[in-house]
Amino acid sequence: MKLIVKKRKVPLAVRKLRALACRLPPNHPKVPLIMNDLNKREAGYKGECSIDFPLSFLEPKSHFIFHDLRLQDQSRFFQLDTLLISKKYALIIEVKNIAGSIYFDPHFNQLIRKIEGKETAFPDPIIQVSRQESQLTNWFLKNGFPSLPILSLIVISNPQTIIRTALENHELHNKVIHRDALPAKINQMEHSITESSFSEKDLKKAIRVMNKLHIDADFSILERYNLTEKDLIKGVICENCNGNKLIRRHGTWLCNQCQLSSKKAHIPALRDYFYLLGSTITNRQLRNFLNISSSSSATRILQSLNLTSGGANKGRVYSLYFDE
Repeated sequence: MKLIVKKRKVPLAVRKLRALACRLPPNHPKVPLIMNDLNKREAGYKGECSIDFPLSFLEPKSHFIFHDLRLQDQSRFFQLDTLLISKKYALIIEVKNIAGSIYFDPHFNQLIRKIEGKETAFPDPIIQVSRQESQLTNWFLKNGFPSLPILSLIVISNPQTIIRTALENHELHNKVIHRDALPAKINQMEHSITESSFSEKDLKKAIRVMNKLHIDADFSILERYNLTEKDLIKGVICENCNGNKLIRRHGTWLCNQCQLSSKKAHIPALRDYFYLLGSTITNRQLRNFLNISSSSSATRILQSLNLTSGGANKGRVYSLYFDE
């Protein structure tokens, strides 16, 4: 079995925000908010990726890693950015990519960042991982597994970030660490727990059931920002010309500005459609989004993609799917 059971992907929210940022007019009033949200999520994803190298030092035969695992606890879902599981324990790893100086306030349960003289408060990640510990414990019990110690760590991915807290909060170092300390901390945990709670059979079953019961989160990015399809820029956009639209001539997409010629320039446009408008598309919807008038041209594009479809003639609906 491989060390990484479920690989990390670019988060769906990031992919949808990237598509949205490309499809809004530069002067749209929602652009600053969307770009701010995108930058935050990109930074978070970068922080999560930063622990891949430290985790690569773990013994692959005894540790198994899930990235972006989303499970159901009763009627609620909970998502774990990184979960490490072994026969001895399960470890929830929450990564924070925060620069400057951070202060864990134990009195008001908040995280305060100070950078360039400005202070900003964030929700306390210690409360977050404590809730996740409880939810994962309940999940194991509900699915008939033996009791397994559930641990958690908050990993600060930026090595230059200064970590502070109140004097009485002297146990914080057991919960909050810098990225480079992660392998040593896991090794310490490994040696502090002497007994295995899971058998080899339990471990393999847990890995199998987690994979099976994982459910990807989905949402409408347009609804989240109170936008509609009318707000979007339509057409096939030239990747070389900063948004110049391509025209289709004899089955080829052409750019009048840089002379780009492409047979497949519609694919990135349909990826944008998928992330912004949904996973099904009709001939009419394709023509509307790609700004082409010919129904037969739209049919040829759809057929070239080898999509599954249902219905007949004008009622035919095609299923789109794009991953990373």
